[in-house]
Amino acid sequence: MTLTQELQVILFKPQGSIDLEGGKALSQQMAGVVPQADQLWVIDLAKVNFMDSSGLVPLVKGLKAARQSGCRLVLCNVQAPVRLIFELTHLDSVFEIFHTYEDIFTAENNSLLLAR
Repeated sequence: MTLTQELQVILFKPQGSIDLEGGKALSQQMAGVVPQADQLWVIDLAKVNFMDSSGLVPLVKGLKAARQSGCRLVLCNVQAPVRLIFELTHLDSVFEIFHTYEDIFTAENNSLLLAR
């Protein structure tokens, strides 16, 4: 008997600004997905050019929900102005942040995929 576990990737791709309004939209998107232990939530920030502190709220809530459910939430393609917000709030040490979407799945990170 062979046991395999398929990793289900849930990809969120917000655009523009993640401020109070953009944060609400992202929260609604994330609330529409029930986190499960076999999921990897990826938030691709490639098209996000601005984020303020109110935009961090849905990300932190999403991370908390993911961790409580045993799934993994990561960020990728974080642009410089947005990365600065993570660095100033020290959330860059809380979130797993990858340069590109592909970097999440490289051989050196494969062992991390199942780490929760």
